[in-house]
Amino acid sequence: QVQLVESGGGLVQAGGSLRLSCTASGRTIDSYVVGWFRQVPGKESAFVAAISWNGGREKYADSVKGRFTISRVNAKNTMYLQMNSLRPDDTAVYYCSGRRGPPVVVLPTQSTEYGYWGQGTQVTVSS
Repeated sequence: QVQLVESGGGLVQAGGSLRLSCTASGRTIDSYVVGWFRQVPGKESAFVAAISWNGGREKYADSVKGRFTISRVNAKNTMYLQMNSLRPDDTAVYYCSGRRGPPVVVLPTQSTEYGYWGQGTQVTVSS
C-alpha cells in the first residue's frame, strides 16, 4: 500500500512562490504517473499537473501553465510542484496523487484515474 504525504503549503502574498513536496512510502512509485489536484470548499477537485513515470512528459491545467512546474526524483520517491507568480485564485487545498498501471499515452487529468492520494496541504495566497 502506498502512502503519500504532502508538505510545503502555507500563506504567501500574491506574486510569491511556494514549492510543494509529496513523498511516498510503503512502496516505490517510480513506475507511477503522479499528479497534483486542488480543491476549494464547495467545488470539485481540479487537475493541476501530472508527470510521467520517468519525468519525460508533463501536463498542466491551462490556469497554471507557465507558472507551475511539476517534477519528480524517483530515487527519493518524491515529487514536487513549484508554484511561481501565485494568485489569490490559486488558494486551495492541494493533493498529490498516484496512478499505478500500464504506461499511458495521454497523462490522465481526471481524479478518478488516480488511486492513491495524500491528505492535502493548504495553500493560501493573499492579495
